[in-house]
Amino acid sequence: MFETIVALATPPSKSALALIRLSGDDCFKVVSKVFSKDLTDVKEKGIHYGYILEGEKQIDQVVLLAYVAPHSFTGENSVEIISHGSMLIVNQIIGLLLKSGARMATNGEFSSRAYLNGKIDLVQAEAINDMINATTEEAKDLSMVSLLGKTSKIFKPIKDEIGEILSHIEVNIDYPEYEDIEVTSKEEIINKCSKIVKDVNKLIEQGEKDRIYKEGVKIAIVGKPNVGKSSLLNVFLKEDKAIVTDIAGTTRDIVEGEFNLSGVPVHLYDTAGLRESTDVIEQIGISKAKKVIDEADLILFLVDDTGFDNELYSFIKDKKHLVVFSKADLISNKEKDKIYISAKENDISELVNRIKEELNIGEVTIKPSFNNTRQLGILKSMVMYLEQAIEDAKDNQPIDLISVNIMAAYNSSLDLLGENNKNDLTDEIFSRFCVGK
Repeated sequence: MFETIVALATPPSKSALALIRLSGDDCFKVVSKVFSKDLTDVKEKGIHYGYILEGEKQIDQVVLLAYVAPHSFTGENSVEIISHGSMLIVNQIIGLLLKSGARMATNGEFSSRAYLNGKIDLVQAEAINDMINATTEEAKDLSMVSLLGKTSKIFKPIKDEIGEILSHIEVNIDYPEYEDIEVTSKEEIINKCSKIVKDVNKLIEQGEKDRIYKEGVKIAIVGKPNVGKSSLLNVFLKEDKAIVTDIAGTTRDIVEGEFNLSGVPVHLYDTAGLRESTDVIEQIGISKAKKVIDEADLILFLVDDTGFDNELYSFIKDKKHLVVFSKADLISNKEKDKIYISAKENDISELVNRIKEELNIGEVTIKPSFNNTRQLGILKSMVMYLEQAIEDAKDNQPIDLISVNIMAAYNSSLDLLGENNKNDLTDEIFSRFCVGK
């Protein structure tokens, strides 16, 4: 039996309306203590209009949505109270519910209960959090596919195939005396496992491709002082975020901004000009710049008409980068295959196209994919276990030894969907969620 939990499901700020959620076997009893109508005998979902009361005092006029188990998001009796959006009123209502037997929900506890009660699997649960945190339409659409269960659906046949191989092996091991049992040969294991590895690798490839639409990419703008780094950042962000002057060393700290590049969230960093400096503050900025460079997915190495700095270039040449020539409006003879920009004239179209090519950003096709770190890590573990089973079979190892790695792959498939060790996973996964979700 789950105790009744309560939390605010809308942002904790003044608004027209607020929504307070409750879930638990006794939630109708808890709500009835503070509502103008008795809900303890509610048998089906419905909408109720009335008042939240503290004794005889009316606290607020509310609309209450009642959901009877198992026909609710959590699979439990649930209530949603729509009140006026004053945080004073919200806190009063939650306070009364706490006094009436509810307790405050922890991060993600509503989603956690939906998962534990079998209403959603773990991939769907993670998609809820991804939906909330999505910053582009593409990221949101990818999350919606998983939330609808389509991602889990394409994986279940793979899980079943591994289970089938394993069951045949186990029968052969446990009942060798029965001649009518189909014998699973090592060649058959090799063929079936090889097919599964191929299928899982396709999922990994698609997931890695789609991951950037959720996690985004980091791009650092690097160059000598006063080559136009801050001007370029301002053009990308379409705002005057970085200070632009003719004085070298104006940017002393990292200036950050985000923009949407064909559905990919780009985290852009304008770094301090890298040079020898005795200024303590500028030295700190240069040190931070070097750290950003190490973590960047792509570096834009900015060069102006003062010449190419070979010493500075040697610092980034082994990292993924593009050499960009700034102040193109001042250059009369442009060389073919070089990238030119003019921040003054907002002309960076050529650079944008090259960034897309370098990071393999194109039109996204929304399809089911496992695209977060946990999911991709499990898929890669499955491939590792199955490849080891294939090698063991090729080396003519005993069938029971081969089955060890196939069993490990099968357990990983259960972990992916959250069908294994539910309680162990709950705290780690759902602690990242919002309270009230």
